[in-house]
Amino acid sequence: MEQQIKRLLSTIVHPESGRNIIESGIVEHVDLQNNRITVTLHFDKARDPFALKIKHQIEEILSTELALDKEAITVIIKEAAPHVQQPAERHTQTGGIGKILAVASGKGGVGKSTVTANLALTLRNMGYRVGILDADIYGPSQPKMFGVEDYLPEAERIDGEECILPADAMGIKLMSIGFFIKPTDALIWRDAMATNALRQMIHQTKWGGLDFLLIDLPPGTGGVHLAVISELKITGAVIVSTPQQVAVADVRRGVEMFRAEKIEIPVVGIIENMAWFTPRELPQNRYYLFGHGGAREYAEKNDVPFLGEIPIIQSVMDGSEEGRPAVGTDPEVESRYRSIAEKIVENMTKSC
Repeated sequence: MEQQIKRLLSTIVHPESGRNIIESGIVEHVDLQNNRITVTLHFDKARDPFALKIKHQIEEILSTELALDKEAITVIIKEAAPHVQQPAERHTQTGGIGKILAVASGKGGVGKSTVTANLALTLRNMGYRVGILDADIYGPSQPKMFGVEDYLPEAERIDGEECILPADAMGIKLMSIGFFIKPTDALIWRDAMATNALRQMIHQTKWGGLDFLLIDLPPGTGGVHLAVISELKITGAVIVSTPQQVAVADVRRGVEMFRAEKIEIPVVGIIENMAWFTPRELPQNRYYLFGHGGAREYAEKNDVPFLGEIPIIQSVMDGSEEGRPAVGTDPEVESRYRSIAEKIVENMTKSC
């Protein structure tokens, strides 16, 4: 039985080295007890970006070929101790990126990821080369937004350096921690683990030439935000809010973070999302479900550009669920986002 398991495991190849996990020594031990299989893996690199992908491949092949429930299969991942890398030693694939736009929100639930996806597609439709870095480590949404949840990143060596290939989602280069975990996996990471994974995605992703890289940040302000700011020269930030005062109060913290001394990233605008709802059968009516104009009022009082309002539209919600941002299918949505995107481009050009 053990030999059969090892034969199956030998069909799994580490994308970076090109060698199977048996001959490369990644499989440290296989244990069989009471109809349960435990496979212990050992990776030479701390936080190997393909460790979770290989874990899932092992679970899949053993459960399928041996007709076992996945609950009977345990895969243990052991990694080398992390080491501090000096900035001078770091190689990065970010050299071909033009402008970097951080998309942030003071709190969760305001539609920040949906706005990011639709802004990216709008910029692409305007003729720009666009990428998205899904930096929302604890709640990655972009793979679902673009219908590429099943994408498994491969590795490539360029000039002797390791690169991770992003997904091509509707002509947009997309990298997300969601590609390396199952949707059902809970990420219980210390800040250092989360930021290390983020640094790998920033610097090892083969971005190529981009006019815009949009970064979908986690809600609030915290360690992930500071990690992104320290790793990338961000051109500007957009803050997404809903109209009600509790959301707008959190916008203030986001603006203050970007404007803080030693950060000083221009806030190129505020977007008021879910501004109102208009039923199709009553096209002249507007129902302000979350209050009215709070984000616009804050922007005007605090010298922040107001980029526009996005109402609650069924196609936007459907597009998020079905993996096709509504900008690509609904002319009304495309028109609203194009107006906002044009202001963003203009404001980012002024801030450079």
